[in-house]
Amino acid sequence: MGIESEILEMLFITPEERGKELGRQLIQFGMEHYPMRKVTVNEQNPQAKGFYEHMGFQTYKRTDFDEQGNPYPLLYMSL
Repeated sequence: MGIESEILEMLFITPEERGKELGRQLIQFGMEHYPMRKVTVNEQNPQAKGFYEHMGFQTYKRTDFDEQGNPYPLLYMSL
């Protein structure tokens, strides 16, 4: 998990550890200890989008390109 200011920049859970509540625990830890209120998700990762929606995040902005200018649509989500 990487947090920059109020933005969750990355959260990685290995496939064999998914479904064990680790993601939820990390998000809760981040919200309790940091001013984390936003996340950026690759639109082509519906599993991550669904997870963040389940955690209460909602999309407020979409772009056609990632922050490096590559054609990977991003969803900007906030609590």
